[in-house]
Amino acid sequence: MNKKGTVYLVGAGPGDAGLLTLRGAELLSRADVVVYDALVNTDLLRHAPKTAEFIYGGKRAREHSIPQDDLNELLIAKAREGKTVVRLKGGDPYVFGRGGEEAVQLADASVPFEVVPGVSSFVAVPNYAGIPLTHRDYCSRLTLITGHEDPAKEASSIDWEQVAKTPGTKVIMMGTDRISQISETLMNHGMDPATPVAMVRWGTTGHQQSIAGTLATIGKVAAQQNIAPPTVAVIGDVVNLRSKLNWFEHRPLFGERIVVTRAREQASQLSARLSELGADVLEVPAIKLGPPTRRQELVDALLELNSYDWLIFTSPNGVTTFFEYFFRQFHDMRDIGGARIAAVGPATAKKLKELHLQVDLMPDEAIASSIIEAFAEFESIENLKLCLLRAEVANRELPAALEARGAIVDDIACYKTLPETEDLGGASANLEKAGADWLTFTSGSTVEHFHARFNLPALLKKFPQMKVASIGPETSKALSALDVAPTLEAKLHTIEGLVDALLANNQKQK
Repeated sequence: MNKKGTVYLVGAGPGDAGLLTLRGAELLSRADVVVYDALVNTDLLRHAPKTAEFIYGGKRAREHSIPQDDLNELLIAKAREGKTVVRLKGGDPYVFGRGGEEAVQLADASVPFEVVPGVSSFVAVPNYAGIPLTHRDYCSRLTLITGHEDPAKEASSIDWEQVAKTPGTKVIMMGTDRISQISETLMNHGMDPATPVAMVRWGTTGHQQSIAGTLATIGKVAAQQNIAPPTVAVIGDVVNLRSKLNWFEHRPLFGERIVVTRAREQASQLSARLSELGADVLEVPAIKLGPPTRRQELVDALLELNSYDWLIFTSPNGVTTFFEYFFRQFHDMRDIGGARIAAVGPATAKKLKELHLQVDLMPDEAIASSIIEAFAEFESIENLKLCLLRAEVANRELPAALEARGAIVDDIACYKTLPETEDLGGASANLEKAGADWLTFTSGSTVEHFHARFNLPALLKKFPQMKVASIGPETSKALSALDVAPTLEAKLHTIEGLVDALLANNQKQK
């Protein structure tokens, strides 16, 4: 008998990837199949295994990638293959979605299923726009309405006269195209034309757009601002609190669309920091890590660890990959021997400290002169044996400078950078179509591989407003080789330094 699969109807939340529930993330981590909707933040797909099958289910007004009946059958078929199926739905599965219909079909087909609630946009979006849905001084009642009923219905099932008479806040979901008609209907049934109204598009995301007016004016304002779906509209006096409580749109990088080109496994640190500051982050990884071409050299270095006076790590990637190979060979950290450890930059040092290793020397800058200066202050390296652990294709300036000081240097590749071409969430296509405000580069290899994929000078010519941020001199050298001058270079050559540089530039422009 075939193993029975299970379908999990998971609420993906309103757009901010941080609002996914822990249960949703846990189920995604063991999914065999993920079927996701148009309004789902594709960053959430990274929670799923790389081996998972990803199926785009569409579900935008007038844009259905898979008809609902076919989608229901797809869920049933995948489950009957014994697979764990996560049906990822924007917001909450049961709030003005088709989750209830999908659950009924699964139940009728005797397919095991579970429903995981999500943070609904009717709650989250007004919050992110500075509008509390209830407030003791304003209202204690909430009416939730769909502005997009089943088109097969002959007449509306909404009693608009009763809605108009009911006190309190009114939230209209999926009513973008009908906001003028809805406002007119409510006024015709007695609502004050001066009642405040706000509409929020792409709420909780970095490209959130908010407008405000009254029942009498909101249709005209929406048309003037070209407001398109998806939106949430809020009607009521609580809208007046927006000027005081609008925390989300007042963050320092709000409205800035920033591209992160780091490897997918590393991007989260920079992306999370930029998102916290309000940026609309687009992850377009330019590189991924692969094993070094000459792995035997690394194996030989591992067998000779006791012969080295210094182990020098130039990046967190070097630390991670070196110890992956180390623990394949050894089972005891004491086998690393008695060599001193040098880490270039605080991020590299932090990675070593996570392994409870003491860092003896830490140059702040990843440039040869700083590293040589740091060694000169510490001790003479003449006749000392150094193991330089870094990427396969790296600048020869550093080992040459160390050898010039009399050191015996083994330049060992722990990994190599490869071009990343996968575009799981469509970020690359999005960049080529709409551009961005900033491109950020954190290494020479991200510059080179990004250029190979997109033709950097041509992309900048296509989007003249797009600026370039470099983490440091080595990265800027790679940009200069393409005749691209970075708009800014971080003073401190770290992720936090890059973020600080973006903040300073943004502040200067205000």
